[in-house]
Amino acid sequence: MKKLPRLFTFAAPKSFYRLATVSVPWLYAAAALLAVWGLYVGFFVAPTDATQGDSYRIIFIHVPAAWMSMVLYLAMAAWAAFGWAANARLASMMARAIAPTGAAFTFLALWTGAFWGKPTWGAWWVWDARLTSELILLFLYLGFMALVEAIDDVRRADHAGALLAIVGAVNVPIIYFSVRWWNTLHQGSTISMTAAPKMAHTMLTSMLLMTLAFWAYAFAVVFMRARAIVLERESGADWVRVLATQALKVK
Repeated sequence: MKKLPRLFTFAAPKSFYRLATVSVPWLYAAAALLAVWGLYVGFFVAPTDATQGDSYRIIFIHVPAAWMSMVLYLAMAAWAAFGWAANARLASMMARAIAPTGAAFTFLALWTGAFWGKPTWGAWWVWDARLTSELILLFLYLGFMALVEAIDDVRRADHAGALLAIVGAVNVPIIYFSVRWWNTLHQGSTISMTAAPKMAHTMLTSMLLMTLAFWAYAFAVVFMRARAIVLERESGADWVRVLATQALKVK
């Protein structure tokens, strides 16, 4: 019988738990170092914007948070769909673990956007296409979490959550392309895969560092939450009993 690639061994809850346990401290350390570096460059090295002054510096948090909110939703929907289609337990657990972190980044994007909008547009909130679709994204995250927690049967809850996540994924391209499809107050993309960046090198450096920091933080938090879900769902497994016994001995 052909052996599976080594990476697939981490699809087992026990193997994933070990991987997450080892990875989390390093991910938190990387997130902290990258965030300090990114904020220093963004707030103390990057030049003042000629039009917006220093108020623009909120973008070093706002833009990476907005990126993360969309990417994490797609990741949540993909894990949920795979868990539903392949009956993969760990995939459904990962979807549940991602949702709160994605919701947190969505809230952060909306909150920092309000602080950016007040001096720029003169209002904390406008019913702009991008802002409204980002708010809908927050509701989708909250709806997913509420739905899976409201159903007692774990498998039915995973399937229902997967259906909602898949349907809601259509909102992500709407957020991304909203500034092209409609006449909105929100400015267009300053970073594109097909064109040179429309910002100073130091600004771009800070934004990319903060994006990496948010990625590291997201992995750390999601892994921690997934570990807790694994322990809850696998509570009857022998390896979990061994862990519990070892923990009691340490105490």
